[in-house]
Amino acid sequence: MLIAKNIHKSYGNLHVLKGVNLEIREKEVVSIVGSSGAGKSTLLHILGTLDKADQGSVQMDGLELGNLKKDTLADFRNSELGFIFQFHNLLPEFTAFENIQIPGLIQRRNEEELNKRVKELAHILSITHRLDAKPSEMSGGEQQRVAVARALINSPKVVLADEPSGNLDTSNAEALHQLFFKLRDELNQTFVIVTHNDSLADLSDRKVTMKDGLIV
Repeated sequence: MLIAKNIHKSYGNLHVLKGVNLEIREKEVVSIVGSSGAGKSTLLHILGTLDKADQGSVQMDGLELGNLKKDTLADFRNSELGFIFQFHNLLPEFTAFENIQIPGLIQRRNEEELNKRVKELAHILSITHRLDAKPSEMSGGEQQRVAVARALINSPKVVLADEPSGNLDTSNAEALHQLFFKLRDELNQTFVIVTHNDSLADLSDRKVTMKDGLIV
């Protein structure tokens, strides 16, 4: 489904990715692990079209993403990809409900359909009772569940997560990890997760280890 071929990326004189090849299959949870500086987050950002490779290609269902124009790529990213970050990246002035809505509003989805989808995801993620709360009024675990709902609102083919449990305590981290597998099973959702959490990596359908800019 999502295929990266011969990905190279440098920042100045630092050669971060040195010819990475990776294929992500539908309905699997893939963890990318490795020491800091191995290139994990850089690879994730390139897979998610947030950054561009210096060399190589990224394809989704046969579509060459590097050939898409800026506006088309932005539309593709919004509709086909979901993102979860370590620090949630919720907008503080908006409620949980409004934060979850945002990617759907950008896509100009029907408001009634969008609101129904927000409530469905809130039920699955056990945050229905927090939809009127702003981020400052929620725990870290609740904020991350809101971020997960936001990532899922447009039913993306792939959700890309960068250290999603890195800012959570052990209990909330374990709950979030179990949630990923629940979403895979119930929604057939695909996840690519960069993590330093060994328990999450070991639970994943596949663990990909990076070292010095390569998959080993």
